[in-house]
Amino acid sequence: MSVRVLIVDDQGLVRAGFRMILDAEDDLEVVGEAADGLEAVASAARLRPDVVLMDVRMPELDGIEATRRILAAAPTDPPRVLVLTTFDLNEHVYDALRAGASGFLLKDAPPERLADGIRTVARGEALLAPSITRRLVEEVARARPRPTPPAGLDELTDRELEVFRLMARGLSNGEIAADLVVGETTVKTHVARVLMKLGLRDRVQAVVLAYESGVAVPGGGEPALG
Repeated sequence: MSVRVLIVDDQGLVRAGFRMILDAEDDLEVVGEAADGLEAVASAARLRPDVVLMDVRMPELDGIEATRRILAAAPTDPPRVLVLTTFDLNEHVYDALRAGASGFLLKDAPPERLADGIRTVARGEALLAPSITRRLVEEVARARPRPTPPAGLDELTDRELEVFRLMARGLSNGEIAADLVVGETTVKTHVARVLMKLGLRDRVQAVVLAYESGVAVPGGGEPALG
């Protein structure tokens, strides 16, 4: 089945360029376009795309708030949001990830990178490498106050909390398995439980939440919890 894509950007030429790229892919289908955040929210509800390509800076409603509203409107089967930006690793990207985006791409990325990125998030994976997310979140988290711990954190077992901290460091399942001296299948089970208990979609959101909640701290170390 084709991946259904909604393109959101306030520049018509940009939308046309993305459509041309995606129309050349047999497994990707552009189901609609939107020129601002409000139109994106309405189009996502009407068209039910699998993936939303979301610009950040737009009139009426920016891409960050549009992402938040789109995901809130479809809690049981939300689309994946892939943020498009001209700026690498800045606060806009951080806020988009915090709002629930599954990753970001630079607008000048090669066409094959765009297509592959859409396929990646459509499969339920996070596009942005956790290690890169960690660098971004650490940088922004230093300048922001730490909020209260998230709901569900106290439901994690000691081992799940340990896995959560290692996820926040950007470690892969294999690296976590080596660190804890357990099997990779066991790690996958722990990761799935962490995501489920904390209501997270993927590892990118896990990294963001870990730093925001104080489970992980910029520069490393073990924070005091409770």
